[in-house]
Amino acid sequence: MESFEALVADQSENQFTVGIRRLTLEDLPAGELLIEVAYSSVNYKDALACIPNGNIVKTYPFVPGIDLAGIVVSSEDGRFQKGDEVIVTSYELGVSRFGGFSQYARVPSAWAVKRPAGLSLKESMILGTAGFTAALSVHELERNGVAPDAGPVLVTGASGGVGSMAVAILSRLGYEVTASTGKTDMRDELVRWGAAQVVSRDEWIPEKPRPLDKQRWAAAVDCVGGKTLSAILSSIRCGGAVAASGLTGGAELATTVFPFILRAVKLIGIDSANTPMDLRRTVWERLAAEWKPGVLESMYSEISLDRIPETVTALLQGQSRGRFLVKV
Repeated sequence: MESFEALVADQSENQFTVGIRRLTLEDLPAGELLIEVAYSSVNYKDALACIPNGNIVKTYPFVPGIDLAGIVVSSEDGRFQKGDEVIVTSYELGVSRFGGFSQYARVPSAWAVKRPAGLSLKESMILGTAGFTAALSVHELERNGVAPDAGPVLVTGASGGVGSMAVAILSRLGYEVTASTGKTDMRDELVRWGAAQVVSRDEWIPEKPRPLDKQRWAAAVDCVGGKTLSAILSSIRCGGAVAASGLTGGAELATTVFPFILRAVKLIGIDSANTPMDLRRTVWERLAAEWKPGVLESMYSEISLDRIPETVTALLQGQSRGRFLVKV
C-alpha cells in the first residue's frame, strides 16, 4: 500500500481547508496498533475539529474523528493479533492525535477494546462515542440507585447522538422515557426509538428556573447543560439523579443547593474520554448484549468520507438528527 485516503483539516496563515487527501503510513503517529478502519462516526467534537477556531485541534494538518472500528493490520502488543477487530473511542483520538476519518489509523494499544461478540463493527460505530456516552450515563444512574420502577426518566437533546441513544437504551431496559427536543418534527422517530412521551423543550423549561419546582422525573440524562440543566435539577424527585454530559445549551449553571440538600438529588458528571479501561470494556459488553437497542438500524444515516464537511455543517446548525455513520 503506497497511500490511502483521509479527511484532513488544515490551516495556514490565511486559509482553513477540509478535504480528502492521500496520506502514507509514515504520516501516521506512533502507536502499537495499525488499524484498517472500517467505520467511524460524526460527533459534535468532530464538527468543531472541522471548522476554524473550533478550539479542538492544536496543530495542523490534522485528521479528525474521535472514534473508529476496524481490523488490526499489525500489532506490537501481544494482547492483539493481526486480524483482531477492535473499537477505539475517546482518549486523545481525533483531538490531539490523528483520528478515525482515515482508511488507516495508528493508535496506542491501551486505547483499544476488542469487539465484543454480539456487536458488529458497523453496529459499534452506529453506537460510537455517542452510544458509549449514553450507556455510561445509564450505568452511572443505575449505580446511583435509579431503576425502571422509580418513575419516568427525562432525556434532553433527544434528537442528537447521545440523546437518541439514551432514549433507545433506557427504553430497552424498561424505563419510561420522556424525550425533550427542540425539533418537533422528530416526534415520530423518538417514539419509534423508545420514548413514551415527547415534549418540546419550550413546554417545560421556564424562563427563569425556580430553586425547587414540581417533582416530575426520577432521573435524567442531560445532553444540553445551561438553563436546561438548571430546570432539570429543580424538577427531579427526591433521591433522584442526573447524568450530565453536554453543554450545547451553555457551560454556566445557575442553581442552588436546595435540590441537593432538600431532595438528595445527585448530579453526576459523565466523562467518556477518560473512562478507565475496565469500565470501558464492561460498558461495551453490555451494549453488545442486554443494552443493545433493537432499533439501531433506524437510528443512523450512512455517509462517505467526502460527505463529512456538509454533515458537520448541518450538525453545527442544529439540522442533524440521530447518528451519522462514516463508511471508510
